[in-house]
Amino acid sequence: MTVGQILAEPLALHNVVPPSRRAERVNELLRLVSLEPRLARRYPHEFSGGQRQRIAIARALALEPKLIVCDEPVSALDVSIRAQVLNLLRDLQRRLGLAYIFISHDLAVVKHIAHRIAVMHLGRIVEIGPNEALFANPRHPYSRALLSAIPVPAPGAMRERIILRGEMPSALHPPAGCPFHTRCPVAVARCETERPELLGGFHATACHRASELPSGANVVPRRGGLPPALEQLMNAFRHGTNRQDGAGVDKVEPPGG
Repeated sequence: MTVGQILAEPLALHNVVPPSRRAERVNELLRLVSLEPRLARRYPHEFSGGQRQRIAIARALALEPKLIVCDEPVSALDVSIRAQVLNLLRDLQRRLGLAYIFISHDLAVVKHIAHRIAVMHLGRIVEIGPNEALFANPRHPYSRALLSAIPVPAPGAMRERIILRGEMPSALHPPAGCPFHTRCPVAVARCETERPELLGGFHATACHRASELPSGANVVPRRGGLPPALEQLMNAFRHGTNRQDGAGVDKVEPPGG
C-alpha cells in the first residue's frame, strides 16, 4: 500500500469522508505532520524512520480523535529524529487539543512530555501524580528505584542510587500482598499479606509505608534531565525551521542558519 492508501483506509472503513474528498483529506493529514502531499504516492520503505513515524501519527489523526495512545513512539529512533517527533506531538497537542496516553521506559522523555505520570509495576499502578511532584519527591519505593537509575551525563551529579536485589516476580503469578515486597528495601510483615490501595488524592501511592518514609528528593539527580545533545536538538527544532528536502530526508535549519 502507498502512504495515500494507508491514510485513506480508516476514512473508508469508518465512512467519515466521502470518496470524492478522501484524496484532499490525505493531503491535509500529510501537511499536518509536516510532510509534502506529493509523498502520498510513495511506499513506506522509501521513507526514513522519522518520516514513517510521522505517517503513523497522521493515520492516528485521520478520524480526529480526542485521545491517542502512544506506545513507545520514539524508542526506535535516533536522538535527532526523536526530538522532531516529540516536538511534533507537543505541537499537535496544542493545536488540536489532543490528550495522549504516552507509554515509555525512557524517563527523560516522560519528564519532557507528560503532565501526569503513572508508574506501573507488574501491571498495576503503584504511584500517580503530576510530573513535577513525582520527579521532585517520588513516594513509592519502586518509583524511587526507577528514578535513581536515570543515566546522568554529569559524573559529579549528586544522587542516591537505589539497587534492587532479587529476581522480578512472575506477572502471571504475583506474590501475595504487595507484589513489590519481595524486592522492596523497606518492606515489613504487613506488606507480605495485605495488598496496598492507591491512596493520597492527586498524588496517590499504593504503599503501606508511604507516609513513614523520608523524602525521596535525593534519589532524583540534581543536575541532568534530558541529555545535553537531546536538549540542544529539542531547542533547535522548537525554534528553527523543520522541513524535508527534495529527497525526503529530515533536516532542520536552526535560527539564523
